[in-house]
Amino acid sequence: MKRSLVLTLIGPDKPGIVEKLSKVLASHGGNWQESNMSRLAGQFAGILIASVDEEQVEALMGGLQALSADGLRVVAEADQHDTPAREGRSVRLELLGNDKPGIVREISSALASRGVSVDSLETEVVSGSMSADLLFKAEATLLVPPGTDIDDLQATLEAIAADLMVDITLAD
Repeated sequence: MKRSLVLTLIGPDKPGIVEKLSKVLASHGGNWQESNMSRLAGQFAGILIASVDEEQVEALMGGLQALSADGLRVVAEADQHDTPAREGRSVRLELLGNDKPGIVREISSALASRGVSVDSLETEVVSGSMSADLLFKAEATLLVPPGTDIDDLQATLEAIAADLMVDITLAD
């Protein structure tokens, strides 16, 4: 029986990190499925879903821990067989505005208070095209619980956006 593993990793950015990780995975009969990896502040960080035969899980975990000799920290968690099915509507959130502390905190607090789950979140700070001001950009995929009034959620987010002086858009 196959088990899915969620791996998170971080280490100093240098050539060969993905190769080393993939070699360990392959040597234990694992299959690389989904990943999102990038260079952040001089570090290489990522998350990966891999599958491996149940009998190989412990050996693979040991092989992944051995990567620490190369400065790569890997945390692996096996899937949960009893995870309940998630229900809801998938909604896309886009945000753009002047960069300042607290934007993610304010938006995520409003979402959590309504039971909205953040399935994915990508953020970046970029220079404004017409000025040297830094702009904060965010794109998220949200799972909105059944029965949630999208218009009410939009109004709540727009009120926060006005306070933060950012633009927020929700779309299906």
